[in-house]
Amino acid sequence: MSLKSGVDNPRSPLRRFLDRELSAGAKPLRESFRSQHRADHVVLPLPGVGTEAGTAGTAIDTRLRLAFTTAAPLDLAAAMGIEQTGRLYQGAGLRMRAVGNELAARLTHTVQALDLANRDTPIDRAHDEEEDLARLLIAAAWYQVLTRNPVGFEHTPLYLAACEDPGSFTLDRLLRLPHRDLVADVVAQLHHAADSPLRALRARTRPGDCTPGPTFPGTQITADADLVVDGLLIDFKSDKDPRRFPKASAWQLLGYLLLDTADRYRIDTVGFYLSRSAVLATWPVEEYLDLLGTCRRDLTALRSAFAELLAGCRADIEPYTPEDEDRVRRLLQKLAPVIEAGHCPTCAQPLPESTRRPRKFCTAWCRSRDQAMRRRGLLPDGPIPTLPRPRKERLEPDNGWQVVGLHTLSAQVDAVDRGGVSL
Repeated sequence: MSLKSGVDNPRSPLRRFLDRELSAGAKPLRESFRSQHRADHVVLPLPGVGTEAGTAGTAIDTRLRLAFTTAAPLDLAAAMGIEQTGRLYQGAGLRMRAVGNELAARLTHTVQALDLANRDTPIDRAHDEEEDLARLLIAAAWYQVLTRNPVGFEHTPLYLAACEDPGSFTLDRLLRLPHRDLVADVVAQLHHAADSPLRALRARTRPGDCTPGPTFPGTQITADADLVVDGLLIDFKSDKDPRRFPKASAWQLLGYLLLDTADRYRIDTVGFYLSRSAVLATWPVEEYLDLLGTCRRDLTALRSAFAELLAGCRADIEPYTPEDEDRVRRLLQKLAPVIEAGHCPTCAQPLPESTRRPRKFCTAWCRSRDQAMRRRGLLPDGPIPTLPRPRKERLEPDNGWQVVGLHTLSAQVDAVDRGGVSL
């Protein structure tokens, strides 16, 4: 299971659970975020970035982590992608893995030579050094795609170049593939960070205070956050419209917090760093939860219910059959918070006294939220949501269209992660 897939899909059990639990919705948090988002300049993607904006985002995320700690020069997902190329692809796969291993060695050597986490030096290095480093990180980001989206990997310049001529596919060839605008975009975001609030945060911490790419062992879902710095959980975002602040981003950050059931990272503050506007927006954990309206339960109880949800169903994909939907609805009903009499059914807060007829909701906002959640089938006594139709996947140009269930697709991705499927 994938946390990001779950929060991105409004019909997944994970998203439905969070949508119901977060009684305030995203609006109060979005307003708080925008009040903190004061930017004089936004670095926009150059024309040559094109569809590679996600690649630029992955590369700048890794580069920013390396400014705080060089404990993991190569991202775990990239390392897994390098290894999987040799198992999943015939012929060119072994060459991609060999070049990937060379890339890992070159990246590690470069990071160590530049001493990126040294607090006596600025966040950024000389422009030509940053360009060379950006090419390495972009190439590593393409290997990451295989771990996160095996189908998308076959559209990366890395895969296409390796399959076109495996014999001439070398590390030098790989590092020439990134478009100059893509490289310039990553470097521009890094230089923008040099005078951002990250500079002060970096200066008052040590590399040992930082955890790059924190994961959550023992959980039933795949999730790797960006960085924990001395109790501050930061999610890096490189959206070209940094003020947009989609709901899924807020839910994903909360998901990381809920997955840290053992309080391994001692998170007391959460936040977003917007790399294109150089803005760091943060909230103490209690304030973040209050803004989202998690007043039905405290953090410990919410973590427990979230863990039970993950253990009870495939929470990151929408139910495909009526039987799956019925099972999910029963589980969500079981996990619904108990609202005592005299309390608002939306936020669970005590209802204010009224000299007229008894009130059902504490505010008009809670009444509208109840109606919205009821229409979407998020409440135990609400309507049954309409099930999605089977999705059609184009397999080969000459083979026509084939109906593929979401469970089948998900199982294939899981098998790829285990190295059990040859694409």
